[in-house]
Amino acid sequence: MMSMDSSRAFVKDVKRIVIKVGTAVVTRGDGRLALGRLGALCEQIKELNSQGYEIIMVTSGAVGLGRQRLKYRRLVNSSFADLQKPQVELDGKACAAVGQNSLMALYDTLFSELDVTSAQLLVTDHDFRDKEFRKQLSETVQSLLSLRVIPVFNENDAVSTRKAPYEDSSGIFWDNDSLAALLALELNADLLILLSDVEGLFSGPPSDPKSRLIHTYIKEKHQGEITFGDKSRVGRGGMTAKVKAAVNAAYAGIPVVITSGYTPEKITKVLQGERIGTLFHQDAHLLDPDNEVCAREMAVAARESSRRLQAMSSQDRKKILLDIADALVANEALIKVENEADVAAAELAGYEKPLISRLALKSGKISSLANSIRVLANMEDPIGSVLKRTQLADGLLLEKTSSPLGVLLIVFESRPDALVQIASLAIRSGNGLLLKGGKEAKNSNAILHKIITEAIPETVGGGLIGLVTSRDEIPDLLKLDDVIDLVIPRGSNALVSQIKGSTKIPVLGHADGICHVYVDKSADMKMAKRIVLDAKIDYPAACNAMETLLVHQDLVPTGGLNDLIVELRAEGVNIYGGPRASSLLSLPVARSFHTEYNSTACTVEIVDDVYAAIDHIYEHGSAHTDCIVAEDSEAAEVFLRQVDSAAVFHNASTRFCDGARFGLGAEVGISTSRIHARGPVGVEGLLTTRWILRGNGQVVDGDKGVVYVHKDITSES
Repeated sequence: MMSMDSSRAFVKDVKRIVIKVGTAVVTRGDGRLALGRLGALCEQIKELNSQGYEIIMVTSGAVGLGRQRLKYRRLVNSSFADLQKPQVELDGKACAAVGQNSLMALYDTLFSELDVTSAQLLVTDHDFRDKEFRKQLSETVQSLLSLRVIPVFNENDAVSTRKAPYEDSSGIFWDNDSLAALLALELNADLLILLSDVEGLFSGPPSDPKSRLIHTYIKEKHQGEITFGDKSRVGRGGMTAKVKAAVNAAYAGIPVVITSGYTPEKITKVLQGERIGTLFHQDAHLLDPDNEVCAREMAVAARESSRRLQAMSSQDRKKILLDIADALVANEALIKVENEADVAAAELAGYEKPLISRLALKSGKISSLANSIRVLANMEDPIGSVLKRTQLADGLLLEKTSSPLGVLLIVFESRPDALVQIASLAIRSGNGLLLKGGKEAKNSNAILHKIITEAIPETVGGGLIGLVTSRDEIPDLLKLDDVIDLVIPRGSNALVSQIKGSTKIPVLGHADGICHVYVDKSADMKMAKRIVLDAKIDYPAACNAMETLLVHQDLVPTGGLNDLIVELRAEGVNIYGGPRASSLLSLPVARSFHTEYNSTACTVEIVDDVYAAIDHIYEHGSAHTDCIVAEDSEAAEVFLRQVDSAAVFHNASTRFCDGARFGLGAEVGISTSRIHARGPVGVEGLLTTRWILRGNGQVVDGDKGVVYVHKDITSES
């Protein structure tokens, strides 16, 4: 479970909850019922009910559902001639009467399937003018809740004295949002949740990429700056109505959260204290400190700082890196204390050993990181390098130059040393940077970020490198395709896949590190043993560690395969077999060839020859790093040419696939993408190109203005 956000600590005392379900949640775009969403919602409510929460529902959707059904009925009963006539708008109250019956029948069916009882309560604005009614209502609801029954409220639009369900906004309540707020007050609820078709309240229309999600609504701060989009496609008032109802309830003492009813488990996450949707609270000004920097502000600050960094001289940028390296060494003891606190907390929480291994900054790691930064600082300045120079025509000179990408968002798990590598690469390449590390490394990341940003001169600004501390800010950042230029996720397959599916910003990275070592029949077996052991046990949790060992079938009768297995087992490696290996050697069967163990375990399989090994890698590999151990140069060349991975090695451990080992100084990650950078991504992978054209008054004039020569003069510079 995620740790509770401090602004949502009030949920610890919540027992009675009013949940309002909007029409856009109840129905699909075509007006029909959204059965999947409603089913998931009822399952959440059933679970909360069984946990002891008292749930009161307020539902919309009756009018829209009734209109859809009556339109169908009118179509069935109309002649072709009738359909040619102008269609009269259906009476809203008739729609409400038909739709309410269908809506409640559905709730009853869904809850009954979950062994939960629901009750229907239809009310009108006029009812609440009667003090005795209000008293009786409270007693009835209390009785239902004591029996674990879910009361489901709706305004009785069919008999309401209101002119029309969508038009008249007068009275004690004027729609189901304000009804939900009124019921929350009347029934002494602890929390009101308004489910909508968007994530919460945005600073502008949610479709506008510049709009940001407002996590905590402060009336004095946000009332004048919000621009509302269109009203709900099917409901009565859209977000304007929800905000009005939420403000009224919140300032009367009932916390309110507006969030999406489209995404599963949102109610559960709200009650777990996660920073979901928009919170309205009477003490909102205390829950949302003035110094909180929103996602867009952080990204814009990184971009502005990167422009100032790029304007500096090469020597000044180099000095920043050298100062950072010195600061890390000087603060090594402090870093160690914070890192040990993270490791102890991870062990106490029962995290797996591979994660704890990645988390720990082992002895000598800080000095090693500092040395890598110094290597990076002393490399040739990559910004503004002329990659190609072409004389287009007399006096017309074209240059292709290297240029920073802009602002990078790096999401990484576990490894605090990644923060240092990434930050130094961003500075060397002139990019702004936003970092989001795993919560298990929060203390380590915080101290490293503080040390690094304090070493950046004020003329550039510490905003060059922003540290995102809450996972809840990631969705906001992933929407900023107008400010952030590249996202690089470093972590699990689930993390990378989730980010790729959640943003329009280009994503660079790899989802899996399923690396293979193929031992050919021609291999020097002493060499093969060294390479296989190093590839597996040097750092089993690394993405470039061997996960599958492929062995030529001729090494089975000679004992070569058996020797490799004995060596691995002697080092504590658990061996799992593919179909051939498990059958022949009585090994436990691997659950899948597509398994990244990240631990002292690997899969072994027997293949016919180098071509079979290549086919296996194509089918089950992740295009990360693959190796052949062979003395047969022809077999080796076939493997090197035909295995299309980011890194392909001959007679060398897969562990060499690393930015520092490649002489890149450091890396932000290893990319298996075929577009832009591939393999370990160092400074060059964080650069793009620009074209600089120098002339002295030339014009095209239908291509008659100049005589083109297109002469490459790169080597003449």
